[in-house]
Amino acid sequence: MNYALIIAGGSGNRMGQDIPKQFMHVDDCPIIVHTLLAFERHPDIHGIAVVCLDGWQTVLRSYANQFSVTKLKWIFKGGDSGMESIHNGIYGLREEGCQGEDLVLIHDAVRPLLSQDIISSNIAICQKYGYAITGIRCREAILESEDGFSTTKSIPRDKLIRTQTPQTFRLRNIIEAHEEAAVRGIENSVASCTLMAELGGREMHIVPGSEKNIKVTTVEDLEILKALMHTQKDSWLK
Repeated sequence: MNYALIIAGGSGNRMGQDIPKQFMHVDDCPIIVHTLLAFERHPDIHGIAVVCLDGWQTVLRSYANQFSVTKLKWIFKGGDSGMESIHNGIYGLREEGCQGEDLVLIHDAVRPLLSQDIISSNIAICQKYGYAITGIRCREAILESEDGFSTTKSIPRDKLIRTQTPQTFRLRNIIEAHEEAAVRGIENSVASCTLMAELGGREMHIVPGSEKNIKVTTVEDLEILKALMHTQKDSWLK
């Protein structure tokens, strides 16, 4: 079975708005619902779980009913960090009876333009290799700075990958990683892929992502999202 685990435990402080960013509306629909519908429409997704900011669970369930998100099966409580929220989600799935060999597509609630192709590729690559990380090659020149204001060092971009979500694992593998992290005192890794890298010994395979698979973190991101949602590819483009 293939399950989507949507991480929506953040309060969205960087957005600076009155409600969490995942519940802000774009085209009369909450961002998180746009995200849920991407998985709802995919034929190979068998169920959806959401790790939700505490106090918003009833709102989420109401939105799911309003927008006919029939695959939403479980809502788990969010943690104090992204890593803790993922922990709550994967252990929640196990407690609900999901099997170790089931695939879990861990995805940010605020990446609503996820394509069906990316979901399909994550499932296929994870089934074949055991791990699938969505990412795109870095095109920009990269500089390293200690203070954010000055720099004397560049980083070659040829081998750099900008990661996105979904990041897909067998349930038993991601749980084992979190158990090992607890033993080693790793408490706040930025993402599941960085956790795997910190633990070592796990070869992750890259699924081609998309510049449209934007993560909404700032007001500027929200403006870009709205523009992307109302843009169509010109017919003359190959």
